[in-house]
Amino acid sequence: MPENPEANAQLRGFALYVGVDEATAEAAGTSIADIVATLRKTLDDQVADSESHVAVAYAPPGQRGKNLDIVRLALREPKAVAELLPPKPTTTSAGVAIDLSRKRVFIKDEPAPLTYKEFELLQFLVLREGVTVDRSDIIDTLWSASDVDRPNTRTIDVHVRRLRSKLEPFEDIVRTVRGIGYRFDRHADVTIDFGTGRSPDMF
Repeated sequence: MPENPEANAQLRGFALYVGVDEATAEAAGTSIADIVATLRKTLDDQVADSESHVAVAYAPPGQRGKNLDIVRLALREPKAVAELLPPKPTTTSAGVAIDLSRKRVFIKDEPAPLTYKEFELLQFLVLREGVTVDRSDIIDTLWSASDVDRPNTRTIDVHVRRLRSKLEPFEDIVRTVRGIGYRFDRHADVTIDFGTGRSPDMF
């Protein structure tokens, strides 16, 4: 354990990054969710009143870097961002700029009037770039079971349709995969600012 940088500073916790993909976990006879549950149980057994937060890291197909690098990137470590993300373009006036850290979207430099829930929906898809996500997964992540406005797998299409209407003329970045769900497809006119915050995806 490193020494305290300040004489009066108090150690309040720690972060443990784990680099493992689901396929590797399954080959070992487990899953990422089970690993998380085991680590949390170990922590609870040792310190009953401890608190924990788990963020999971997603990456689009072809993202370079080791699994641990992807976790560092999801948590926006400056060095990982500099090494693994392409440089930002000098201008975004002709396309879409998605600022995840400030929860804003600009279409041709004009702010898009997304509601909080619409932005959450877009962010959910952006963080899974290139991956088709099931309607029920979107609902279970963005709405709690007790939410009075919780949609079902049919009405979630209405939410997506409203989101796409506010992304015109770039609505095709949110693709409908018939019979399954939706996918975010980035193209040359889209830039994403991940900022410095942690991934909002957690168990």
